[in-house]
Amino acid sequence: MNRIALFLPNWIGDVVMATPAVRAVRAAFPAAELVAVCKPYVADVLAGAPWFAHTVLADKRGPKPQRLFAAARRLRELGTDAALLFPNSFRTALLARLGGAKRIVGFARYARGFLLTDKLHAKTDARGRFVPFPALDDYNRLAVALGAADPGHRMELFTTPADDSTAAEVWERFGLGRYPRVVALNPGAAFGAAKHWGCDHFAELARSLTARLGCGVLVLCGPGEREMARQIAEQSRSPHVYSLADAKLSLGLTKAVVKRADLLVTTDSGPRHFAAAFNRPVVALFGPTHIEWTETHFAKEICLQKKLACGPCQQRVCPLGHHRCMRELAPASVFEAAERLLTRLTLPVWEGVPRAA
Repeated sequence: MNRIALFLPNWIGDVVMATPAVRAVRAAFPAAELVAVCKPYVADVLAGAPWFAHTVLADKRGPKPQRLFAAARRLRELGTDAALLFPNSFRTALLARLGGAKRIVGFARYARGFLLTDKLHAKTDARGRFVPFPALDDYNRLAVALGAADPGHRMELFTTPADDSTAAEVWERFGLGRYPRVVALNPGAAFGAAKHWGCDHFAELARSLTARLGCGVLVLCGPGEREMARQIAEQSRSPHVYSLADAKLSLGLTKAVVKRADLLVTTDSGPRHFAAAFNRPVVALFGPTHIEWTETHFAKEICLQKKLACGPCQQRVCPLGHHRCMRELAPASVFEAAERLLTRLTLPVWEGVPRAA
């Protein structure tokens, strides 16, 4: 095969979970060019990666060059011999077929089985219902079906020199190099309000990290979360808590900051997986979602979840209105997990990233 199109997942964290499979395909077909097919907002997740020769942006809501027939035309111009589909949508399989792929590997979901040449089936119980199963392992199954060796579970990301430079400027601006440990907090969640842990909880955690452990704390945010990050820093009432609320934000900056941090405390959202990809310890806060769906098998991760009769409900907004699964997850419990990771793990010094810079 001369060219293989890898249709990347539609969520930031899922793209990271697909990296073992991507790396395995790259190793299995060293003479082939890999083509990344993805939505524009996840393209930067793999910026700096050495795996892809081409990128085709595909988004039905995007400008005309990204829509179905234009993206298919681009794939036909490139001459893709095979397509591996991480997303389960019908549209993805149709694009692969219209794009001229002779072999199409994917899960037989949403009535698209007839478009696939290699069909995989999701895990179900005895009654045919889907059961929570790690997406990472399903992505690996796809790579193996294409002809790759077992990818394993080591996720991997890269940063660009520009992003590393911007992160270094953040460290210098806030004087983060003077702290023995820097903890990054990620309060956002694109899934919906049900994944949010309260600003007051994050602020209390930040205050404890600075007062009891002497940490510097940096609150991350996306473009729509600036006020949340600003509020957490202000409510902490600590001069050692800073936020990126006024920074020029990008996925690349978030990656570079997580790579520098000694610990990440995060909701169940995309940046959670950045930590594992850069081998940084992480405390992940779960509420309405099954941990099993996004299990990463990362040894330096502690997942916390309040077990309730009503959950995990997988709803974007709490259907009962009380949001107990996140509200009752106490800052003291999160601090205990953070302290355990900070004090018991020997953290590697990343090449080119001085810990006191």
